[in-house]
Amino acid sequence: MAAPLSDGERRKQISVRGIAGLGDVAEVRKSFNRHLHFTLVKDRNVATPRDYYFALAHTVRDHLVGRWIRTQQHYYERDPKLGLDLEELEEIEEDAGLGNGGLGRLAACFLDSMATLGLAAYGYGIRYEFGIFNQKIVDGWQVEEADDWLRYGNPWEKARPEYMLPVHFYGRVEHTPEGVKWVDTQVVLAMPYDTPVPGYKNNTVNTMRLWSAKAPNDFNLQEFNVGDYIEAVLDRNLAENISRVLYPNDNFFEGKELRLKQEYFVVAATLQDIIRRFKSSKFGCRDPVRTCFETFPDKVAIQLNDTHPALSIPELMRILVDVEKVDWDKAWEITKRTCAYTNHTVLPEALERWPVSMFEKLLPRHLEIIYALNQMHLDRVAALYPGDVDRLRRMSVIEEGDCKRINMAHLCVIGSHAVNGVARIHSDIVKNSVFKDFYELEPEKFQNKTNGITPRRWLLLCNPGLADVIAEKIGEDFITDLSQLKKLLDFINNETFIRDVAKVKQENKLKFAAYLEEQYKVKINPSSMFDVQVKRIHEYKRQLLNCLHAITLYNRIRSDPSKSFVPRTIMIGGKAAPGYHMAKMIIKLITSIGEVINNDPYVGDRLKVIFLENYRVSLAEKVIPAADLSQQISTAGTEASGTGNMKFMVNGALTIGTMDGANVEMAEEAGEENLFIFGMRVEDVEALDRQGYNAREYYERLPELRQAIDQISSGFFSPRDPGCFRDVVNMLMNHDRFKVFADYEAYIKCQGQVDQLFMDPREWTKKVIRNIACSGKFSSDRTITEYAREIWGVEPSATKIPPPNLPRD
Repeated sequence: MAAPLSDGERRKQISVRGIAGLGDVAEVRKSFNRHLHFTLVKDRNVATPRDYYFALAHTVRDHLVGRWIRTQQHYYERDPKLGLDLEELEEIEEDAGLGNGGLGRLAACFLDSMATLGLAAYGYGIRYEFGIFNQKIVDGWQVEEADDWLRYGNPWEKARPEYMLPVHFYGRVEHTPEGVKWVDTQVVLAMPYDTPVPGYKNNTVNTMRLWSAKAPNDFNLQEFNVGDYIEAVLDRNLAENISRVLYPNDNFFEGKELRLKQEYFVVAATLQDIIRRFKSSKFGCRDPVRTCFETFPDKVAIQLNDTHPALSIPELMRILVDVEKVDWDKAWEITKRTCAYTNHTVLPEALERWPVSMFEKLLPRHLEIIYALNQMHLDRVAALYPGDVDRLRRMSVIEEGDCKRINMAHLCVIGSHAVNGVARIHSDIVKNSVFKDFYELEPEKFQNKTNGITPRRWLLLCNPGLADVIAEKIGEDFITDLSQLKKLLDFINNETFIRDVAKVKQENKLKFAAYLEEQYKVKINPSSMFDVQVKRIHEYKRQLLNCLHAITLYNRIRSDPSKSFVPRTIMIGGKAAPGYHMAKMIIKLITSIGEVINNDPYVGDRLKVIFLENYRVSLAEKVIPAADLSQQISTAGTEASGTGNMKFMVNGALTIGTMDGANVEMAEEAGEENLFIFGMRVEDVEALDRQGYNAREYYERLPELRQAIDQISSGFFSPRDPGCFRDVVNMLMNHDRFKVFADYEAYIKCQGQVDQLFMDPREWTKKVIRNIACSGKFSSDRTITEYAREIWGVEPSATKIPPPNLPRD
């Protein structure tokens, strides 16, 4: 007779029967193994009981979900739907607004390209609970609303609590015979959330890992006493605030302690993760656990996306020297060979310069390491340039003064084996101006990597009509090899193709006009020129120059209403940093100009000025395919690259722009005569700086400019508050760093040439085709291939991974 079953065994039988009842046992086993496989990533081969628990739980959940939905449908029967509108479903998805502008969006394009090129790459960042604010326009002013993007959950992410890591702050440093110790720290936990990043039709799925801050369970309970228990639990928020909200400044440094905490948080968690993965993957090392770091730079490349992750340099040094006991000089060699730095801005107000006093308190060990690295660096400079004290001052990582500061860009340059700008003109400025001394010291470090955009999102996904028309002519290979667009040059005079390209543009315009009417109750003329400037609001991007053109057009229509004018809809969109007074005034000016022009019966539908509220990726995907004219009008030498310019180009808009950023290379690719290039070049700006820019001189000399400024100044556009724009006028007249008036005349003249061409739709479309055909260089696939070969030392792979239902090779 069989022995009676124990309670535990009986429960096990019941469970197995219960699960088997949900499907055949083989299917259950397959589902369980699949979940277990995804729980165990390649760097952890031994399953823990928790792994088995989660694999089982997910198996049961999979089986339950169908029944769960069926049950709810039974409870709440409603009209059956015969089909799902995919576009309608897409609208439900929240934008993950986890960056400010070009920088974060560039990273997203890079992740897409790295997966498509089969590179074993990870993107790391912070899982902000609140991303970039939602912008509302109230009475013409920007009002910010919190972006609660996770309110309904995020179906694309998977929490990975099993990889949670500690991050230390504050404390003090002890120098002991056994080495340096950072003690008495406050700990915050970094919880990873993984998002899959699929490559295009190659079965590769890479990982974006975002960190969320969690308080440890004993947070603030060390000083536990009965009266403070509730207070201590509530104080967990202080730790978890680290990943609460994105700082909304673009191209502006704000030295807040919470921001420094965010920067160290992402760096400390990421480096622990990288080192754990390095140690667990053998790479031919026969140690049970890898401890030799000699090969670290051969296996790991860390690309610093601007100076925000600059703390990677002292943090990697701290781990190697203090924790792994690597010799200092060896650790420095490893660190430099591992790290590379991309500079994204030359504006002085954007450069990160942290007070030493803040480091002393928050990251005392890192401060010691930075001082030591700086000393080594300055010793080297002094040896090469004896007696050149001014050079030492210029090149120091530590800036002396009332408030001693750490120059993070200098730290990045000395701690990296490669430094790059993001467009040729920008990389030249980096070498000849921003980091001139460093370039003289180590010219071989400096490179250019012109930015690019992913054609999957920015052509195929957002403009399927255009992608189809292109594919009909040249096949589909351009999707992963954008240089193939050159083949379209053969069709520039092909009447069918000209007609098809123009038709797609008109359809996109009609669709966008309908969207504006539905969302914002704004009626626009779909046969007018869609003249678009969408980007962050900033003085250097010169939305004010666009405003002056709109006012000038308006005045010309008013002075001769019977004359024929090319109808235009001027659309300007973008967010202003909440603390940036001038940017907010610029938004108010744009909306005020629109208020006057759009309601003037003399103007009719010949001119409209629309402010596009809450500009974001999902809105960009609608407006860019509909644009006729793309405005890229920053003062020469201020926009590092720009990527919006590339998106408009590949989507069939013509560009009016200065010779700045990637516009220079766009003009080079398509021919300068196929863009509307105007205004000062970098050399002209420098000459004007030497001579002294005098805004009043232009104001006195140019009657149309004077009229526009007088209207803004007198309250013509703000009758209820005549002095509303005094700050804007005062800035333009007396301290305009970006020289708006100096380019006004050339800009207005160039806009006249735009009008002329737009009146000849066939010639306009031929120029559009030439621009599309010449946009191949601006794929992020090309950019990433250059990073891979010239900085990371890896080769892209065309190998297609077998799908999960087929065995591995």
